[in-house]
Amino acid sequence: MKPVYIINGFLESGKTEFITYTLEQPYFQTKGKTLIILCEEGEIEYEDELLKQSDSVIELIEDEEDFTPANLIELEKKHKPSRIIIEYNGMWNFKNMKLPWHWKVEQQITTIDASTFPMYFNNMKSLLAEMVRKSEMIIFNRCDGIDELSTYKRNVKAINAKAEIIFEDSQGEVNEIMEDDLPYDLKQDTLVLDDYGYGIWYLDSLDHLERYIGKTVEFVAMVLRPEKFPNGYFVPGRMAMTCCADDMAFLGFACEYDGADKLEQKEWVKVKATVSKEYWADYNGEGPVLHAVSVEKTKAPKEEVISFV
Repeated sequence: MKPVYIINGFLESGKTEFITYTLEQPYFQTKGKTLIILCEEGEIEYEDELLKQSDSVIELIEDEEDFTPANLIELEKKHKPSRIIIEYNGMWNFKNMKLPWHWKVEQQITTIDASTFPMYFNNMKSLLAEMVRKSEMIIFNRCDGIDELSTYKRNVKAINAKAEIIFEDSQGEVNEIMEDDLPYDLKQDTLVLDDYGYGIWYLDSLDHLERYIGKTVEFVAMVLRPEKFPNGYFVPGRMAMTCCADDMAFLGFACEYDGADKLEQKEWVKVKATVSKEYWADYNGEGPVLHAVSVEKTKAPKEEVISFV
């Protein structure tokens, strides 16, 4: 299998700078040629000396219709690379990308210019969502003077909850802190979550579970009882619109409750539970697990779907 690294993002989002930085690192000075497939030309170009030093070659594919498995295989035959880096065009729908069957994506990274993120998020949300949906790492650069980083993070986490998100300014990586922006007081032992608060709590728990261990949360949720789920457990959660009306996800954590087996699928309940950090197979490790203090039947909320758009 041929290892492939995909770097995507809109024009001038920092893709070339990131790849250049990577090529300069000692850990990337490995044996074999690197083929860089460039799908758009920005203001910054790769220096010939760096390409020579890192044993890298560049091939340009300017038109989306030319980005086909057949053409990619021809480039592979031409250069016989040990690895391939694709600097993908942000205006091409990532959903349409097709690679040769023997190319294996090792890592996908999205770069985002923080100063232009609101414009792209508001006007090209579907393209942006396709880029970040399967990215393991999302890098926001040019963060100098921007106060809405916590909001940017929530916007992206709603689309890809598992992605590692990094903020960088001219001085390097930014240690982003969301605590001051949370819509509830972490000093309280019990957090009463409304619709908006539930969504924020869910996303923040994925990154900062230590803030919630031992605390009690109260919220209205829909009951989900997955097949083959352990007896005495269910998932209270909410449906969320993460990008558009066609992009829905159920946000919820496993909850231990003695009466779980008597709950009906999709009924609405008011949950009061304590938060812990435990191993759970579906997490592939440790993660948030709730322990119910009380579960009471209730009516559906006025807005059944939480929106992040």
